Amino acid sequence: MKKILFYCQNLLGMGHLVRTTELIRALEKDFQVCLIDGGQQVAGFELPPSVEVVQLPIIQVVVSKAHQVSKQLQVVGSTMTLVEAKEFRKQLLIQTYDQFQPDCLITEGYPFSKNKALAFEMEPFLEHVKQSAYPTRIICSLRDIIMVKEFTNRAWEEQRRCVFTDQYYDAILLHSDPMVHRFEDNFTQQVTLTCPIYYTGYVVQSEPEVALPASDRLLLNHPAPTIIVSVGGGRLGHDLLESIIQAAPLLAEKIPHRIVMFAGPLMEEAQYDRFLQLSQGLSNLVLRRFTPNLMAFLQQADLSISLGGYNTTMNLLKTGVRAMIYPSNKDREQAIRAEKLEGLDLLKVLDPADLKPAYLARLIADYLATSTPIQQHSLQLNGAQEASAILQTLLQTDLVAA
Repeated sequence: MKKILFYCQNLLGMGHLVRTTELIRALEKDFQVCLIDGGQQVAGFELPPSVEVVQLPIIQVVVSKAHQVSKQLQVVGSTMTLVEAKEFRKQLLIQTYDQFQPDCLITEGYPFSKNKALAFEMEPFLEHVKQSAYPTRIICSLRDIIMVKEFTNRAWEEQRRCVFTDQYYDAILLHSDPMVHRFEDNFTQQVTLTCPIYYTGYVVQSEPEVALPASDRLLLNHPAPTIIVSVGGGRLGHDLLESIIQAAPLLAEKIPHRIVMFAGPLMEEAQYDRFLQLSQGLSNLVLRRFTPNLMAFLQQADLSISLGGYNTTMNLLKTGVRAMIYPSNKDREQAIRAEKLEGLDLLKVLDPADLKPAYLARLIADYLATSTPIQQHSLQLNGAQEASAILQTLLQTDLVAA
């Protein structure tokens, strides 16, 4: 059985880990997989039990009290300084590779995502893999939309990343449907890239394989029409949650319903406590921290209101639930995806002006009254399975030798 070493780093939320986990579920059926995880742990989020996990010292980006995302990194849950953590991580990456000796190294997002933030460890790591006597294929696992926003000369930076990819990578697995968003749609100019690109379709979370906990079953069995509100990891989207809380008593006067709101496992405790206080006394709203079973809630929901991250959006497409998406303002990635899907009449996009509580309550009531669940679409949603099939072909002994 061939071996895959999978590197994943969440710096802000948990989207990269969610997508990586779903890919691993498909890969573990045909490969021995070792995950290198550098992000913050999420209580209740389970990885496949057969997968070996190497935990790097945890780093994340700093988010200000005004919810602005900084370029600055910080160490989480350790007494190490950032300099010490970076050095330890570099050495552990190389040590893990040498011990595991994988046939394939997959990097989630990198070098198109978090390129500057992770260069301190990824550049020496990839150079080590290239110089190794062990024949390892290097693959980039990439979501549909990538952003390069922090450079004044964006066109130059886009081409630089493509040159870097050609230098170190053997293939890109692009988790997109080319009928919606193609690789070249990400760039401001025509770039030169010889590294082959394989479209897998979108990666969608699978159904939970274990029985739902009693707390989730209790919420799911409630007879009232249900609106699910979620903001991914919870470090962003606070304005959406606050607007929903303020709109809840107004919405209660318009339609029979119940709101189940998930604040996110990475939200700071003080912020979560504030939302708990704001939601006290609202008979039509239940606030929860996190559920690993969001798919089960979306399958039974009448409406989902959420940010527009990759994984949440794919869950909406799979379940067919009516959906309103409020793209995060940290970059254009969520807005681009949501606007394209709104153009296909698959969801409705909210903007900041829509968050005024009275107007939001009216929008929600009208949308539930006039829209219908997604009936049929032809989007490719089998990305994890297709990625595994592609890798089986790429890693055939005779093809590697050739």
